[in-house]
Amino acid sequence: MKQEIVTHIDNPAYLEKLYRRDKAKFTTSFSEVYPDLADHKLAEFWQERLAYESSSISWGSKVDLIFVVVASFIAGLIAKIPATFSISEDFFYPRNIGFILFPFLIAFFAWKNNISTKMIAIIAAIIAVCLLYINLLPDNTGSDTVILACLHLPVLLWILLGAAFAGNDLKDFNKRLDFLRFNGDGIVMIAVLGIAAGILSGITFGLFSLIGINIEQFFQNYIVVFGLPAIPIVATFLTYSNPQLVNKVSPIIAKLFSPAVLVMLVVYIIAIIYSGKDPYNDREFLLLFNSLLIGVMALIFFSVAETSGQHKNRSDIWIIFLLSLVTIIVNGIALSAIVFRIAEWGFTPNRLAVLGSNILMLVHLLIIASSLFLTIKRKSGTMEVGKSIVKYIPIYFVWAVIVVFLLPLIFGFE
Repeated sequence: MKQEIVTHIDNPAYLEKLYRRDKAKFTTSFSEVYPDLADHKLAEFWQERLAYESSSISWGSKVDLIFVVVASFIAGLIAKIPATFSISEDFFYPRNIGFILFPFLIAFFAWKNNISTKMIAIIAAIIAVCLLYINLLPDNTGSDTVILACLHLPVLLWILLGAAFAGNDLKDFNKRLDFLRFNGDGIVMIAVLGIAAGILSGITFGLFSLIGINIEQFFQNYIVVFGLPAIPIVATFLTYSNPQLVNKVSPIIAKLFSPAVLVMLVVYIIAIIYSGKDPYNDREFLLLFNSLLIGVMALIFFSVAETSGQHKNRSDIWIIFLLSLVTIIVNGIALSAIVFRIAEWGFTPNRLAVLGSNILMLVHLLIIASSLFLTIKRKSGTMEVGKSIVKYIPIYFVWAVIVVFLLPLIFGFE
């Protein structure tokens, strides 16, 4: 849509048609291209119009609301399958938790972006294969490869969601960066809706307890089961329809938390040395260490996505650069620990999966850090840093496919 806006900037009728076709997408696209169109009188008019309208909340069209309601209801029905058909929750939820949510979000963006029939067929086929495969894996709660497949499957579905978000422009790096930004905004919206739902639940329990009625079982069986999947679906719709709601919050969070996490990591590494704890001989500590690494990586991703293509203070770039360097150190410690454990006790599915993941993250961090360094040296712009993030995402997709589909076969579903 950005290219259409630029091409038809002197055609008021065409711009109005674009705007009415998808107000949220037009607003987002126009805000990105406006700096290059500031000299056009019509562009100034649209800037003022959109800025004025952004103060109100858009609830979309009637069709949008119907989609959200129906999608939330069907997602709740899927979540109720174990109770409805007496299926073990321990079997159903680890394998199918991603299918309760992602297909509806993928369908939403496929619809909004008018993606091609061929692309819809490919995404649908991949989802169908994943759904069939994961549920045909042996019912063995002690199988490491099955657990790893269940853990990595949501990553695969998340990348398919990114493909639907990008629409027919999969090679457009700006679309990929927009997807990362949207994830940050969506997480903020989910948190807000989750807090509101928690407050409402507390008030409801309190009111009914005052009149001696215990609604805990009903609340858990119906309200929670249908409400939890609805929160991310509604959050996605609100964030898409009203990009102005939280797109100022995510950069603030990234700006505040990046230096805080940087200090925390430095202190944590020093504390590890003095505490005597190490990931080399403590498996649980290694798992926690890797969880910390994934969380910091996510923060770096969102921070870079927020800075890409914008004129940022050099101090912000320096903080992200230093954070990436410290994270490389943390990754190096985790990687050396897993190599040590493999050398001492041999390969297992868990060790191989952690080894591969740490190598992928280390390479990615080195690429990001080098891009940030070039930006600091003014040899490249922040957009190049963003590209260093999104160009690597397909490699995570390939790795997720390997862990989900090949690892169980290689290790005989152990």
